[in-house]
Amino acid sequence: MRYLVLLAAVGLAFAEDWPEWRGAGRLGVWRETGIMERFPEGGLTPVWRAPVKAGYSQPSVAKGRVYVTDYEAGVERAVCLEEGTGKQRWEQKWEADYKGIDYGSGPRAAPTVDGDLVFVQGAAGHLKCLRSGDGAVVWQKHFGKDYGAETPPWGFSSAPLVDGNRVIAVVAGKGNAKVVAFERSTGKEIWRALPAEDSEPGYSQPIIVKVGSKRQLILWHAGAVSALDPSTGRVLWEHPFKITMNTPIATPAYAEPNLVVSGFFNGARMLRLDARRDDAELMWKARVEGEIKGDTLHALMNAPVIEGGYVYGICAYGQLRCLRLATGERVWETQQVAVEKMRNVSAFMVKHGDRYVFFNDRGELIFGRLSPQGYEEISRTKLVTPTSKAGSRRELKAVNWTHPAFANKHILVRNDEEVLRYRLAKD
Repeated sequence: MRYLVLLAAVGLAFAEDWPEWRGAGRLGVWRETGIMERFPEGGLTPVWRAPVKAGYSQPSVAKGRVYVTDYEAGVERAVCLEEGTGKQRWEQKWEADYKGIDYGSGPRAAPTVDGDLVFVQGAAGHLKCLRSGDGAVVWQKHFGKDYGAETPPWGFSSAPLVDGNRVIAVVAGKGNAKVVAFERSTGKEIWRALPAEDSEPGYSQPIIVKVGSKRQLILWHAGAVSALDPSTGRVLWEHPFKITMNTPIATPAYAEPNLVVSGFFNGARMLRLDARRDDAELMWKARVEGEIKGDTLHALMNAPVIEGGYVYGICAYGQLRCLRLATGERVWETQQVAVEKMRNVSAFMVKHGDRYVFFNDRGELIFGRLSPQGYEEISRTKLVTPTSKAGSRRELKAVNWTHPAFANKHILVRNDEEVLRYRLAKD
């Protein structure tokens, strides 16, 4: 009996929630084992599907619940669903002015779940701390009213980042408040940093990395890559990087000591972070800029990855590329993952064991392997119908630009109409 209990405990240890953008720690790593090697020939059948309204925000999963945000007719909403059934537990609504927001279908930022609280960020500048159990508002901010922020052309997109007792948000506020840390339980301001007047906030997600024994908050905005002390907001170093059309979007990738950022127009830059002093050295950058003929990596929304001396990522026209980490030299490229070669074609990727899981904007889930020798596809299946505005001529007339959540041996995907949950367990 004791042996069986131990086996059950080991099995449970390999189930994991997906409580924030790109999973725990924002690492884009799916750690669960016991996942199917290939998809069934006839495809997957949803465990459940639940109606939602429009939005680009990733579902987040924690403690048996799914959290998602959406928008319709001037109202944003946070919704909580039961993970096992899709049944709605609660909703919280608020008015949101989307005037001037391009691609104004709905919220962009993934909910961030931390214990008994969930933090949601709306496209028009509403930051709300809600009780995860019933959706009650604990505290709230509006970046325009409280900080004089102007809504970026494509809306506020950076998901709140919880760091201990701090909730760090990209506010774009006046008075040195481009980024602000709030007290987790009360919303009281702890620190603010970086002048918003110098550059737009961009649309990338802040991350915290470890450099030697120190932790650094990395914020990639339209004027620079900035590193701050997450406890105080003190600027540790900055690397100037002016971005065309103010569009840093993809989450930076980090593998100590290397940090890579990649933009649609301006290509990629590799920085080496110094563990002995607060500094970063530029190792290489794109020699040829531009969305079509760029020579390194020109990502749109999808975060690149660093592995084994190479950088992998998907470019502005859907090309999956491999670069040498040391030089930025291109090793190979393929169109196989994203399929269509067209402006803004994209796909998200997360690491899973010795393979990668891709979710392209056609709504397809793909298992594949990456190596310096090339891309090897294992299996592919269709999960969801794209419904969002494409913004350019497309074969399918619509796109799906929502990152999936991988939790408890399932995947959750959404479009502008529904959330779907599929089982991916090997058995």
